[in-house]
Amino acid sequence: MKIRTIMEKYKDMIPYAVFGILTTMFNIATYWCMAHLIGLNWFISTIIAWVVAVAFAYLTNRKWVFHSKVKSTKGIVKEIVMFFGCRFLTEILDLLCMYVFVDFLQLNDILIKFIANIMVIIANYVASKMVIFKKKEG
Repeated sequence: MKIRTIMEKYKDMIPYAVFGILTTMFNIATYWCMAHLIGLNWFISTIIAWVVAVAFAYLTNRKWVFHSKVKSTKGIVKEIVMFFGCRFLTEILDLLCMYVFVDFLQLNDILIKFIANIMVIIANYVASKMVIFKKKEG
């Protein structure tokens, strides 16, 4: 397969992977700062990290991954609400993983945070591709 064919076939997945890695780094770094530098508990640290990561992800996904053509205020607000709504659902998955594996099973919080983020990235890609950034004008 030629490089151009591969790039065309995976034109959304490649930048999504790059920005997914950056979003994960923002998420984990923010979590670490909140939990380990400031001393907040894992739950509060996870929520703060989520807000930072989702804001970054929305901006990068809208512009460089899914190339949203939505320009109207109503359309952009709808996109933001759907994006944060879907991300909220996957945040529940993140919190559940942290609760079960960190609080209940006493495993390493950073390792579990990393593994949970992989699951979250996959779920978020599907939601973004199929629901939030469907190719549309508006």
